[in-house]
Amino acid sequence: MQESAVPPTPPTPPVSLAALLSREDLALRQLAGPPAAQVTVHWAHTSEMSDPFPYLLGGELLLTAGVHIPEGADSGTYFDDYVSRIVAAGGAALGFGVAPVHDTVPGALVAACEAYGLPLVEVPPRTTFSGVARAVWQLMARARLAELRRVSEAQQGLAAAASRPDPVPSVLRRLATRLDGRAVLYGPEGAEIAAAGREPGGEVGRALAELARYVTGHASSTATDTVAGTRLAVYALGTGQGFVLGVAAPHRESGDHTIASVAAVLLSLLTGEHQSGTGAARSSALVRLLLGARPEEVAPLLGGGGGEGVTQWHVVHARPATGAPDPVSASALGTALGSPLVDTDGDVVRVLVPAIRHAGAEGGSGAGADAGPAPATDPEAGAGGPAAVTGPAAQPGWTLGVSSAVAPAEWPAADAQAARALARAGATRVPLVRHGARPALADLVPDGEAEAHARALLAPVAAVPALTETLRAWLSLHGSWDRTAVALSVHRNTVRQRIARCAALLDADLDDPDVRMELWFALRR
Repeated sequence: MQESAVPPTPPTPPVSLAALLSREDLALRQLAGPPAAQVTVHWAHTSEMSDPFPYLLGGELLLTAGVHIPEGADSGTYFDDYVSRIVAAGGAALGFGVAPVHDTVPGALVAACEAYGLPLVEVPPRTTFSGVARAVWQLMARARLAELRRVSEAQQGLAAAASRPDPVPSVLRRLATRLDGRAVLYGPEGAEIAAAGREPGGEVGRALAELARYVTGHASSTATDTVAGTRLAVYALGTGQGFVLGVAAPHRESGDHTIASVAAVLLSLLTGEHQSGTGAARSSALVRLLLGARPEEVAPLLGGGGGEGVTQWHVVHARPATGAPDPVSASALGTALGSPLVDTDGDVVRVLVPAIRHAGAEGGSGAGADAGPAPATDPEAGAGGPAAVTGPAAQPGWTLGVSSAVAPAEWPAADAQAARALARAGATRVPLVRHGARPALADLVPDGEAEAHARALLAPVAAVPALTETLRAWLSLHGSWDRTAVALSVHRNTVRQRIARCAALLDADLDDPDVRMELWFALRR
């Protein structure tokens, strides 16, 4: 059994090597290795390195013209070493270009590929490596388009099923049909409430029920397993009542996880507490905010399921690993985090999550502002305090920035904390960064004086938001050009130009640590 994780390969569907070999315009020919129908390719990569291992990510069709092959290589272990390194790196296949360096594929290379089970493909002289790579991407694009069409049709079908008089059984039937398997809705106690599709064997049914009980007792919202050749997946519905969707299918295709996630979102809405009045309470909260009520006055209406006791909240900023967020994925993220309070703003999803306190837990010192990755459970109460705050956990496929737990009156400040934490998470390439709550020296300076000093110091650059934003990110990342460029989604040369402009306008030496400290203090205010 394994919790779901971000896959090491890109979301673009892989293509079969057989499909590539069937392209008559390429005239490729397989010389060694397992049948092409059993081999999948995730991308094409060209390299003439004698040891390509450090440059491979796995799943590549590695293309080479043999420039790296030394004289007399046939009589030594060169080809065995070369092929074994490709296999160790997870390479999917090797394409060898005939001409201009070699007239034929070396026999020792064919033997080594056969021995190590690496598919070897001969690339004829008239076929360029760029043409092979283009063909791989064309096949991937077609597969991706077919997958998107299939997912879109499934979404429409599931939405139509949810509008029927018997929505829950209808959604389960449609899902089971789409996945050619079994779909089950489990209740809070693990009992099977409704099901559709072919009944699996006793061993598979028991394993699926056990997997459903697993996610109800853990922080993970999804989990997968394979039993007796059947793929199992479960999805906690995030309604706060312990409902779980379980799916068992004989095979797993691209897009199945997305389809099941859509069904989980719909079932979350159908089984959620909004039907008992929580939705009306949230609408009331929105109206009161629009009419001028203070956040702390309307916050009790937002919690749902015991929201009256929620006194602190986290603001979460999240960015998907690929593409821009859509309403379905944003809603699914909110469900996973246990909150329906979701807002999509450009390429970032913002979620307002109630902070959960556990009585009797020992507190610990918080991390510094915009601290690095932390465990899913972060004690933030003072040492010896009566409770600990459990913050939102990392979510597969998302990069998260999480604010400290704050009262409703501090939501705007928490929103800024979450934005900075997300920028740091993107720059450091980690799935989650939390803002800590440790007191700072800046707190010793009266707010009025600190703000006046900050305005005066930053006045030369304040009129250009891009400059202050870049200066803030650059200072927070210790002057790293590359990490700042990643955080701001700009070229590193743009970062250098903006920082040089800041230095000129401020008439300051930004290599001086005292200057950096004073500027950071000002930017924080």
